[in-house]
Amino acid sequence: MKKSDSGIRRVFVANRGEIAVRIIRACRKLGVEVVVAVSAADRESMAAKLADRAVCIGPAQATDSYLNQNAVVMAAMGAGCDALHPGYGFLSERAVFQRLCVDNGIAFVGPSADAIDAVGDKLQARRIAQELGVPTVPGTDHVKAVGDAVAFGRKAGYPFLLKASAGGGGRGMRVVRSPDEVAAAFESASAEARAAFGDPTLFIERYIERARHIEIQIIADSHGNIVHLGERDCSTQRRHQKIIEEAPSPVISQELRARMAECAVRLAARVGYVNAGTVEFILDLDTLDYYFLEVNTRIQVEHPVTEMVTGVDLVAEQIRVAGGAPLSMTQDGITLGGHAIECRINAEDARRDFMPSPGRLAQWEAPTGEGVRVDTHCFPGYFIPPFYDSMIAKLIVHGRDRHEAVARMSAALNHFRVTGIDTTIPFHQAVLAHPDFLGNRVTTRWVEEKFIPGAYPAVNPA
Repeated sequence: MKKSDSGIRRVFVANRGEIAVRIIRACRKLGVEVVVAVSAADRESMAAKLADRAVCIGPAQATDSYLNQNAVVMAAMGAGCDALHPGYGFLSERAVFQRLCVDNGIAFVGPSADAIDAVGDKLQARRIAQELGVPTVPGTDHVKAVGDAVAFGRKAGYPFLLKASAGGGGRGMRVVRSPDEVAAAFESASAEARAAFGDPTLFIERYIERARHIEIQIIADSHGNIVHLGERDCSTQRRHQKIIEEAPSPVISQELRARMAECAVRLAARVGYVNAGTVEFILDLDTLDYYFLEVNTRIQVEHPVTEMVTGVDLVAEQIRVAGGAPLSMTQDGITLGGHAIECRINAEDARRDFMPSPGRLAQWEAPTGEGVRVDTHCFPGYFIPPFYDSMIAKLIVHGRDRHEAVARMSAALNHFRVTGIDTTIPFHQAVLAHPDFLGNRVTTRWVEEKFIPGAYPAVNPA
């Protein structure tokens, strides 16, 4: 087994779906052999067909396969892999899993366990940000009981946000608008946090009514180099789940971008961060003040929009860095060109409260053309299993400016042909045609408060 230019010989892909396919293609670009983990439900997946080898790690349920740490590491060792890429979700942000890989001689394509520990807990990350002088949303430390939340509301006012300390993806998060809502919100957020993360710890942040969600992409190597690749605007979201992402943000200035990016780089340097990561901020549209939210210690679903405006292959860079290579770019060499938009295409029916729609694809014709990219694991006849996340593709476009990118995305959505299941393509078409989206008047609550009530009045937006 010959070592590639990345310093890595063979990568084990511990994930599924489009991100597994994306990692395999980056490995091919680098001349790295690739083995993919599959559950029993994914034996015939595109990733299994594209990899040099596929190894079944367990039954369909994720808890018995993709989340089984010992099975994953043993499979990687058995396949002779010297590196493991966790993708996003599943085991990607678990420090104990990173240590298990390293202890068994497998390079983890991501940050160290110490860095994951340092910023993986939102309260700890918040304390580090405060130590560095990075703005944080006014709020509390650990909230131990309902009474603490009531006291905060009495002192600081409403609305406020209850958040899971170990959380992500909107789970364990509740907006509280009055004293009458505190007890129910506290109990449901705590229970959801315990079920999702094994940790019911909550804290409070002031709720910003008119907010944009801005995140800075960073990547660092083991030679002391850290760069940022600009920002993504992920404000078009439903129930704290991102739906459409853009790069660059259409609402921030170059000066504001520079300040936020400098904060992100300082945070990464403070914890000795190596590999790709995302530092997330909330932007108050009424004051243009920004506040640190969290650090995601993995590649993000929305990384392609950054790749489209910078020309940097982030996944290939991740693998190179994990092999000990220095970054292939410097900060001065990174420029942002044009505008990119990503739509997450899910197997869901927006008319029925976004009910998942697993099943067999009778037709699958993805759009092509200038500035159009589709990251997917789907093909005609593929059976979308009911056991996993419902995202089936990411449609990404690039244009000279936002106007061209929106027009290109609208055209691409119109040419996306999928039958056999329901998808969110019609939902995206309606969002892109809405005057508020075209006019940059979206906030993190816009989909739920304004768009869905008008476009899908039968759907509960809460």
